[in-house]
Amino acid sequence: MKLWINKQNLQGNIQVPGDKSISHRSIMFGALANGTTTITHFLRADDCLGTLAAFQKLGVKIEDDGEKVKVHGKGFAGLEAPDGPIDVGNSGTTIRLLMGILTGARIPAVLFGDSSIARRPMNRVMLPLKEMGASIAGKDDSEFAPLTIRDNGKLQAITYDMPVASAQVKSAIILAGLQAEGETVIHELEKTRDHTEQMIRQFGGTIQTEGKTIRVTGNQTLTGQTITVPGDISSAAFFLAAGLLAENSEIHLENVGINPTRTGILDVIEQMGGSVEQANPSTHQGEPSADLIVRTSELHGTEISGSLIPRLIDEIPVIALLATQAEGTTVIKDAAELKVKETNRIDAVAAELTKLGARIEPTEDGLIIHGKTALHGANVTSYGDHRIGMMLQIAALLVTSGEVELDKAEAVSVSYPAFFADLEKLIHQ
Repeated sequence: MKLWINKQNLQGNIQVPGDKSISHRSIMFGALANGTTTITHFLRADDCLGTLAAFQKLGVKIEDDGEKVKVHGKGFAGLEAPDGPIDVGNSGTTIRLLMGILTGARIPAVLFGDSSIARRPMNRVMLPLKEMGASIAGKDDSEFAPLTIRDNGKLQAITYDMPVASAQVKSAIILAGLQAEGETVIHELEKTRDHTEQMIRQFGGTIQTEGKTIRVTGNQTLTGQTITVPGDISSAAFFLAAGLLAENSEIHLENVGINPTRTGILDVIEQMGGSVEQANPSTHQGEPSADLIVRTSELHGTEISGSLIPRLIDEIPVIALLATQAEGTTVIKDAAELKVKETNRIDAVAAELTKLGARIEPTEDGLIIHGKTALHGANVTSYGDHRIGMMLQIAALLVTSGEVELDKAEAVSVSYPAFFADLEKLIHQ
């Protein structure tokens, strides 16, 4: 599809869709709890709708009237074996967290997804679950989907040192630990997003966190809740970039989640000299949110590394775009996890922004971006990765010559079906 190009004076208010991570987990915990869970501002995008459908296949009654989602929980023991394989689509969160839930609940199942899921590494979840006693195997005894889960008997708690900084891996182990005998202890490599821990507490469970150590006991009972999902800061990130980079712009983003484990992009924008103001702060069920007001800013290069990376891992593609328009050099490192996302985001970001005229070098664990560079038109692709697709549309706003044609634009519907429509509102204020 042809993208909007060479746009300035972006003005208006946007309510970004519900947080993807929290929406996934609200369905999961609602299903595992006793009683009814009511969810407002649920993200109705491909990934989260896939999670909803997966739990319907597991025997959970879920109603969606377009305004609210009601999950009639069955408890850990109430899940039913599905009548066929479960399709997780493009969602790494769905398949990895289901692994922890199903092995703990002793539910036999087959999990599969699209071609991207079939390439993503699963040993990072399979190995700790096997230590707990899970019976789980990938295709042809590999680590890759389709995954076959068998009734493995009761899981046993373990102490596990995380080799990677991954909220999905951590959450899968926690969800298994909630159903295991004894106390499961997890030592994180770096602190990652803590929505699972927050939701356990919200649903009446107990979990202890101290620094990078997490402790959870088994045989817990959860109770249904009322959940309001804040706006997704990962979706807001694209409009933050648009507001910073398009001339004479001011964009108001309403009710965006600002959980401290997710706000690395706000720290980076501040490091680069950008202007983002917070207003109307509030907290619901332990999850803080605020309105974000972003204005056109002059940016300068910075270094992004270490413990900051897990707090902005999904925003790195759009941060790389910011860096192309900043004075000086930006270095992103310690981000090798980008290689095993929906696509190899290190190579994809470098290749597509280079087509548009950026000076950017991929490294083993990140990117080196030389700014400030003018961008021009080109034919680009999302590689089927929603975050690459949205980043390229924001980049197209800045091109000064030519057109930008995006292949596989439909990937955006994975997390933000109304993205192009919301952007159009800002263009035509």
